[in-house]
Amino acid sequence: MHRKKLPIGIQTFSKIREDNHYYIDKTPMAYQLAMQGSHYFLSRPRRFGKSLFLDTLAELWAGNEALFQGLWIHDKWDWSRSYPVIRISFGGGVMMNVETQLPNKIAEQMRINAERLGLEVERGEAETYFANLIRAAEAKTGQKVVVLIDEYDKPILDNITDPELAKAMRDRLRNLYSVIKDL
Repeated sequence: MHRKKLPIGIQTFSKIREDNHYYIDKTPMAYQLAMQGSHYFLSRPRRFGKSLFLDTLAELWAGNEALFQGLWIHDKWDWSRSYPVIRISFGGGVMMNVETQLPNKIAEQMRINAERLGLEVERGEAETYFANLIRAAEAKTGQKVVVLIDEYDKPILDNITDPELAKAMRDRLRNLYSVIKDL
């Protein structure tokens, strides 16, 4: 008898499913979120599965049906449609400079998403680059864009002992996140 493995430290839904790890099916909650609203803030303690859940949502919206075989959502989701997914994560590294490190991290995240989605996007200030990426993804696919942000507050928390810098990080991130509301 082949026993399933525990997915310790694994944050990608595809690896858990493809390598036959134990998985607690959270697709009923994903379906509920998809059907009942458009903007969500998920708050849970560290190491509570937020990154894995965001990855699950990304795979769902991208229409990767094979990963959802045998799960609750499989026969309820419209697999004929897929959506462009923009994923942003501030989890890697420590940002101590709001003028260079944060804008460079944002630009890197936009570039990675543009490349993954096969888009040529006009760059600019972080907010402009982000807006251009969303518009280009929607124009290319004709579908609304799904934006998933992981570790959204890490640049602030990295600088929590320096209130001025933490506030500057918060203000810069607020400007970036306002793009989502506007689009």
